[in-house]
Amino acid sequence: MSAVQILTVEETDDGARLDRWFKRQFPHIAHGRVEKLLRKGEIRVDGKRAKGNLRIEAGQAIRVPPLPDPTDEKPPRRVSDADAAFIKDLVIYEDAQMFALNKPAGIAVQGGTKTTRHIDGMLPALGEGCRLVHRLDRDTSGVLLIAKNVKAAASLGKSFQNRSTEKIYWGITNGVPHPKEGEVKGYVAKGLTDDAFGKKNEGMEIMKAVRHGTPGSKYAKTLFRVINTAGQRAAWVVMQPLTGRTHQLRLHMQLTGAPLCFDPKYLTDREAPGGLEPQLHLHARSLALPRPGNKELYLEAPLPAHMETAFKKLGFDKNTKIAPLRTEDD
Repeated sequence: MSAVQILTVEETDDGARLDRWFKRQFPHIAHGRVEKLLRKGEIRVDGKRAKGNLRIEAGQAIRVPPLPDPTDEKPPRRVSDADAAFIKDLVIYEDAQMFALNKPAGIAVQGGTKTTRHIDGMLPALGEGCRLVHRLDRDTSGVLLIAKNVKAAASLGKSFQNRSTEKIYWGITNGVPHPKEGEVKGYVAKGLTDDAFGKKNEGMEIMKAVRHGTPGSKYAKTLFRVINTAGQRAAWVVMQPLTGRTHQLRLHMQLTGAPLCFDPKYLTDREAPGGLEPQLHLHARSLALPRPGNKELYLEAPLPAHMETAFKKLGFDKNTKIAPLRTEDD
């Protein structure tokens, strides 16, 4: 049995549900046991009782009660042969510390209500102790890092936290952003859609731009550049998030006047470009990871089929050389 621990929430876990965060830290503890510990107040956030659906924040202190050793728990659920083959086929890089996957659009990274098939649940097929380093939205494709053990997860997570990892996303927007290059920055907070686009979406949770000081608000900053356009119908945009907020790129593109094509939450009344598949056109194209004492590691994920189709139909050349994005302070 372990001793009581006080763990600090990392920047990479900002906004995560408490129960899911706990399961990532202690995967051998059954969900039912986690719920019981929460009900009894043995898991606390900044000294206070909390429910499993609490969204935790970077810097918060979480009390973890004494827990049984992994060997005292039941073995983890077996991954099906089909899912084991599926996740192994996603691997685009492997070394002693990690795997890099090219996550397809349409599959969740973690489980949730009515979500039983997800990347996190397939990780045992890659090896004991594998865990997520960061996350992507269900409908976003691209580079996803998986640490092989706790030590690797802490090291890789720190590179995300201190922003030394460079993340580059490619997207196709409905319309052309204005201006065509620059940065979007400001405070964001969770909100709900109104009925401007029909009662169907009423109450859907989204992120909104808010004033500094709004309860629950967090600072977000994105660099972006339009690489090519198809008239005024669409644009190929490269984005570099300098913070890691929920739906950050999706909201920031909407704020430029050109949301990502077929985004179901960040909408426009402009008709979508013809001939494209009705899927979110957002892809985590690459990661550049610092390696102390070694050359920087560059990881790149091929485009998904629906974005390959869009590039061909809109006349974009994916082999175009792209200069690094710059901040206004450079």
